Amino acid sequence: MPDESRLSDLRSSPAYRRADQDLEFLARDELRAVRLQLEWLKPELIQQDEGIRSTIVVFGSARLVEPALAEQRLKEAEEELAANPDDPAVQRTAAIARAQFKLAPYYDEARAFGRLVSSACQIDGQCDFVIVTGGGPGIMEAANRGAADVGGKSIGLNIALPHEQKPNPYITPSLCFQFRYFALRKMHFLYRATSLVAFPGGFGTLDELFETLTLLQTGKVSGVTVVLIGRAFWEQLINWSFLVDSGLISEEDLQLFHYAETAQEAWDLIAANHLPQHAARQE
Repeated sequence: MPDESRLSDLRSSPAYRRADQDLEFLARDELRAVRLQLEWLKPELIQQDEGIRSTIVVFGSARLVEPALAEQRLKEAEEELAANPDDPAVQRTAAIARAQFKLAPYYDEARAFGRLVSSACQIDGQCDFVIVTGGGPGIMEAANRGAADVGGKSIGLNIALPHEQKPNPYITPSLCFQFRYFALRKMHFLYRATSLVAFPGGFGTLDELFETLTLLQTGKVSGVTVVLIGRAFWEQLINWSFLVDSGLISEEDLQLFHYAETAQEAWDLIAANHLPQHAARQE
């Protein structure tokens, strides 16, 4: 008769566990190449199953909120400032609240853009120009929300971070992904992208914007229309002319991107490049 306790020990041993079901094994440093492949294949195959043929990437700050909330935060900050007018920290908080309130309309424009693109392109079951964001709050939430407003699909490419990061509730559930590696996430952003629309944002927005511009400049990627929303913001943030005058980029490199102020202007620019019939209607 077999020793049942010994058999039980053998079956519970990590070595006996099937490799594809052994999470501890899959987490080993030596398995990084396998994890990279899985992180490419899972979102890719799901997008194929969902019929996603092309996308528009929307970037922007996770910290910008819709105008009503920004106004409420500004009111609270000004009340605190009135009670503590000489406190530098309170002064700083109030100044940031004013700046955030000034930028808050971009939330509405991002939402309008998601709504406009999704209603124009997701017709009769087709999945073209699907909105894809980083999946977080702020501008990302607004763009996903606009797609949801009109019943359109939209994608969220979330990233696992040391601090908690939750997907916004407007992403299509079957297209809500989480990544371990920034590199694979970036590949998915551009793989089906016809365009990239960048709203005001911080390090993450700048990272994705400049990576895309570099890929276009070097010819690694072609045909992606880059639109910067809010010319005053971008020209204050980045001295493009200084880069040209210093010989660090070419004059022609300034043609790699366009400016727009509204969702409609951004969509018209994109459609003119990628939908000739739309361009004809605008003439």
